[in-house]
Amino acid sequence: MENIADQYKHIKGWGVDADPTNEPTHPMKKYTGDDHNRINWQRPALQQYTVEILKSNERPTLSAVNGTSVPPSGLSGVLRRYAFKFSESSYGHWLPLLLADRINVVEGIIDDIKEGHFPNIPAERGIAADWKYNRKALIQKTVAMAAVSFILFTALRSKRK
Repeated sequence: MENIADQYKHIKGWGVDADPTNEPTHPMKKYTGDDHNRINWQRPALQQYTVEILKSNERPTLSAVNGTSVPPSGLSGVLRRYAFKFSESSYGHWLPLLLADRINVVEGIIDDIKEGHFPNIPAERGIAADWKYNRKALIQKTVAMAAVSFILFTALRSKRK
């Protein structure tokens, strides 16, 4: 215990909670001594996983518990794997993850259609609620999307000619 404390003395504020009397609840708390034994805890066994788990390159191991419900797949999975090659503090990590989320939405719609379920996209996007409670913003978004679509269509059409 002493060895660990000595290693981190150079960090400002390290060990401020080491003295049980220097605690806001000191007079009222029923002190058992267990609060300061937390440094000696045993790491729980890692969760068993059967699918690919992407982990930060800044962590040496996986965390004890992790989500395995939707493993990376398709184009969005390729982007996610690419993103995890970069540090979490870089755009190279977060921008591909944002793009992968958007692509995953389209992949989900395609999977639904393959399975014979045609999603009601306006209802799932909350268009009715927007029309009822935020009509002005909905109209602005619709006009903006129509303008961008028209510009893209015109640009692609002019390149063909």
